[in-house]
Amino acid sequence: MTHDPAAAARQEAPQQTFGTANIAPLERPSATTRFFMGIVAAAERLNLRCSKVGNPPVYDNATFPWAAEIEREWPLIRRELEQVLLRQSELPSFHDISTDVQTISKDSAWKTFFLAGYGLSSQENIRRCPETWRIVQKIPGLKTAMFSIFEPGKHLPPHRGPYNGVLRLHLGLIVPEQSDRLAIRVDKQVCHWHEGHALIFDDAYEHEAWNHTDKTRVVLFVDFVKPLRFPARLANWLLLNMAVFTPFIREGLDNHKAWEKKFYAEAEALRNRKD
Repeated sequence: MTHDPAAAARQEAPQQTFGTANIAPLERPSATTRFFMGIVAAAERLNLRCSKVGNPPVYDNATFPWAAEIEREWPLIRRELEQVLLRQSELPSFHDISTDVQTISKDSAWKTFFLAGYGLSSQENIRRCPETWRIVQKIPGLKTAMFSIFEPGKHLPPHRGPYNGVLRLHLGLIVPEQSDRLAIRVDKQVCHWHEGHALIFDDAYEHEAWNHTDKTRVVLFVDFVKPLRFPARLANWLLLNMAVFTPFIREGLDNHKAWEKKFYAEAEALRNRKD
C-alpha cells in the first residue's frame, strides 16, 4: 500500500462546518450580497490553509502576548462598565442593532454597548468609556469592540460566526459564579469565563453560550484579525474592508445611530431637569 502525503494532509486539515444545523440564515435578496457571500466562502477555505496560529476552536492565550496587557488593565474597564450598567434597561438588545442576530436571539436578554466595528464607531459611547477604548487599541487588527451583556436565563443556541478571518476575545468583567450554569461551548470544548481573564476562540466553529444563573454576566467582546500568511492575508484585508459596504453592517450602523440619538437625548433631558 502506497502512502499519499497529499491525501494525508487533506485528512488532517482543520474542518469547520460552513453553516449551522437547524439555524436558517436570513434571506437576502440582493445579488451583490449573494456574490459577496460566495467570495467569503472561498476566502474561508484559504484562511484555514494559511493560518499563522493554527485553527483550534479555543486558543492558548500565550499565542497572543498582548492578551496579558489587556488582562492587567481590566479593573479600569470594569469601572466604566459599571457606569454604563446604571442604564442597563435602556441598552439595546443585540438583535435590535444587528437584525441578522434574530436567527439566534429575539428576546431582550442579550444587550450590547457598542464602541466600534468594521471601521465604524460610536463616538458618544467611546467618550463615556475612554479607558476601555485606550486599552482595546492594544489589540492588533481590532475590528469590533463592545460590552456583551447576558441577563439571567439567556441561552444562545448553537451557531457559528459569519466569517473565519477574525478571532474573538471575551474578557470577563462580571461573572457571577463558576459553574456549568454559566458557560460557553466552542466546538466540543466547554469553557467558563473568569473576571479579569481573556478567553480567545474562533467563532467560526459551532458554539453556544448560556447564563442559567439569576445574575447578569458581562464580557468585553472583541473581534480581531486572524494572523494569516500571504495570499490569505491580502484577501482577508480586502474582505474586511469591504464589509462596511454590505447590508449587514450598514443596517447595524443605522439602527445603532437611531438608538444612540434617543439614548443620549434622554440623558440630556434628565440632566436639564436636574439643573
